[in-house]
Amino acid sequence: MYFQPVKFIFSLIIFCTLTAAAWGQLGGQHVYSFLNLSNSTRVQALGGKAAALRDDDVNMALQNPGLINSAMHGNLSLTYVNYFAGINFGNVAYAFNAGQKGTIVSSVHYVNYGTFDRADQTGLITGNFTAGDYCFTAGYGYKVDSVFQIGANVKAIYSNYDSYTSVGLAADLGASYKSPDQRFTAGLVIKNLGTQLRTFTPGNKEKLPTEVRLALTKELEHVPLKFTFVAHNLQQPDLTWQDPRIPEESIDPLTGDTTVNKIGLANKIMRHAIFGAEFNISKALSLQLGYNYQRRQEMKVDTRLGTVGISWGIGVKIYKFSIAYSRSAFHLAGSPNQFTLVARLAEFYRKN
Repeated sequence: MYFQPVKFIFSLIIFCTLTAAAWGQLGGQHVYSFLNLSNSTRVQALGGKAAALRDDDVNMALQNPGLINSAMHGNLSLTYVNYFAGINFGNVAYAFNAGQKGTIVSSVHYVNYGTFDRADQTGLITGNFTAGDYCFTAGYGYKVDSVFQIGANVKAIYSNYDSYTSVGLAADLGASYKSPDQRFTAGLVIKNLGTQLRTFTPGNKEKLPTEVRLALTKELEHVPLKFTFVAHNLQQPDLTWQDPRIPEESIDPLTGDTTVNKIGLANKIMRHAIFGAEFNISKALSLQLGYNYQRRQEMKVDTRLGTVGISWGIGVKIYKFSIAYSRSAFHLAGSPNQFTLVARLAEFYRKN
């Protein structure tokens, strides 16, 4: 008996579909929302999500397991993010190629919310407590033929907030296509299918942030420039939210003019779109730029738009290491700094 990748992934699809609580959701309506945080500086610089960048970047495994390939072998990645309000999170990932059997990627993703004061109902401080989220992932990628690859991630999730704990199990299922000339890549992934095995409170099972992404990447022929496009949250056609206290139409009492407050169809479609570009100035230096339309619409301040929704990054290769930095404008209140260090360990043991 031998391992059959296609049969394994198909069985995983059936399992996760049966255990998924729901497909559609808006922000704040699901558990383990930290799974949506970007584990990669490069991905964050390109707008925050990805599914069609098939190269030696081991961090792509968590974005779409269909991108896992043998070029990632021996790469160790460390990511750290100085987030908001003293929160920080990070990721560790490593890839191992098992030859014709495929490539395996293991990773640990964590979020540290810091230390909080514990108080009773009168406001008296009685001590302190900590809070954190953790996700342990094992990913597998299989090369179907010269252009197609499939893959799956299995995730064990643990969350602890003071005396409240939760345990969950989830999976990502993905596929990718790369043209024979290596200049066009398409990716499709279903993320975070699964369920809570242990809930924070008995009998209150919450939904996981299930998401469907479709992505395209096109590299120009004579210029080392890649353009990326990601259509995210396709399982939820309408990503907008309108305050029920605001009517769809309002009349100015002074001028009598009618103002339409309803969000249009074009706006709803664009909220699924993320655009990015990556320019490889040389083999040792690359620049990234991204634009997340949904982030801009949800986090902007109308009187001062600024650069909300725009992100950028830079990557440098030195010897057998890669160092990357990105900065994303989430809100006028601040922009997180993200760092990634990749060590190509396989090159240290490569024979001359």
